[in-house]
Amino acid sequence: MVVPFENRIKRITNNLLPQTGLDWKFSPPATLYDRMIHYHNPGVSVAVINDFEIEWARGFGVCDSRYKRKVKTDTLFQAGSISKPIFALGVMRLVQEGRLNLDEDVDRYLETWHIPVNEGWRPKITLRHLLSHTSGLTVHGFPGYQVSEPLPNTKQVLNGESPANTARVEVNILPGLQSRYSGGGMTVAQQLLVDFLKKPFHQIMREMVFEPLGLANSTYEQFLIKQWEKRTATAHPWKGIPLQGKHRVYPEMAAAGLWTTATDLAKVGVELLQVLNHKKIPTLLMRETIEAMLSPQLEDQKIGEGDYIGLGFFCSGKEGSFNFGHGGWDEGFIADMRFYKNLGKGAVIMINSNEGFTLKDELMRAIAIEYEWPEAMPEKKNVANIPSLSDYTGIYSSKAGTQFKVALDGEGLALQYQQQPPLPIFPASEAEFFTKALNTTIHFEKDEKARICSMTIKQEGNSINATRTAQE
Repeated sequence: MVVPFENRIKRITNNLLPQTGLDWKFSPPATLYDRMIHYHNPGVSVAVINDFEIEWARGFGVCDSRYKRKVKTDTLFQAGSISKPIFALGVMRLVQEGRLNLDEDVDRYLETWHIPVNEGWRPKITLRHLLSHTSGLTVHGFPGYQVSEPLPNTKQVLNGESPANTARVEVNILPGLQSRYSGGGMTVAQQLLVDFLKKPFHQIMREMVFEPLGLANSTYEQFLIKQWEKRTATAHPWKGIPLQGKHRVYPEMAAAGLWTTATDLAKVGVELLQVLNHKKIPTLLMRETIEAMLSPQLEDQKIGEGDYIGLGFFCSGKEGSFNFGHGGWDEGFIADMRFYKNLGKGAVIMINSNEGFTLKDELMRAIAIEYEWPEAMPEKKNVANIPSLSDYTGIYSSKAGTQFKVALDGEGLALQYQQQPPLPIFPASEAEFFTKALNTTIHFEKDEKARICSMTIKQEGNSINATRTAQE
């Protein structure tokens, strides 16, 4: 008998759509195994959440390109920066219990290391700053260490002292004003928990998060016991070549050191989704605490108005499309998790290569299409009916002297720049035009007399404003 979700798995693994250079266009469907071969990616582990439960979990490929040991649901992968939101759950449990204060100066809790003083000025950093990446602390991420080389302790990492391989962690922009990703900040929070609880970090996380949630295949330990080590996937940074020593070691455990499975991470997602939707009694965090973790942390941020970082989680969308999660990248490993708060849907993908970073996106898109996630595919742009396209024609010049010509072309408009052939542009509204041939959009502005006076060309994050200097 075929289990119902087997058909879904088959459709997903036969419907990977590689992205082309155009935002809205994809190559013909390919199979998961074809794409794994293309990216020299030995193994993949997947867990899918549907209707607030894990619907299925499965491994694909092998743990090591040299051997035939298959990836299973209990195969451990390094989770990279997904370590951060899982760590944040432990911090928020202490906050929920009233043992830590999100807005207290962290130097109150730190004992073995303190936030550096800059030219006599000592910044005040809080746990809220650290978990939301608004602390202004430096050091984006960590490259890890070979299993055979000397390892720094956390204090040496924070001070940038040998044998640490990263710079000193210090504040160099005003805290609390903006988001700037900082693995260094998470490492400060790691030291805070160790100083506060007087226990090894991996023990703290086991007792506070893993055991309550029943995560039997998760640990922050960096040197695994033999029974666990034999279940780990091997890191393959590029071209399917195994990393010497099998994997890197990350003493910056809160930022990058989690070993886990797609299934364990999906269990975390299920717990959060069910509590958020009043479907179970909380095991770890109350609904109000989880809501706080998914809330904007800066004054200029609002739900539904762009992506933002909550307390440990990246958040995006609004209403039915609101989702939260995190990605991960360690040497030879990639991971991604995404959970839809109000729909009870989500997925976790773990991969044992860095070359497979695009494969992760292709597989997540295939899951999104099968389970009808919001915005699974780019929304098709419809051409609006504009009464008089001739109102837009003319010569437009930028302050630098760059000129563009907008002219009628058959029944539509075309944009011409230098010696390029006229580029057809199509109205999505009276103000917004798009192209089908490029990832380029044009926004037209009107003056106080409702006449087109300028346009802004946008592509790849770049904007050029040009004023209308002549009308055709």
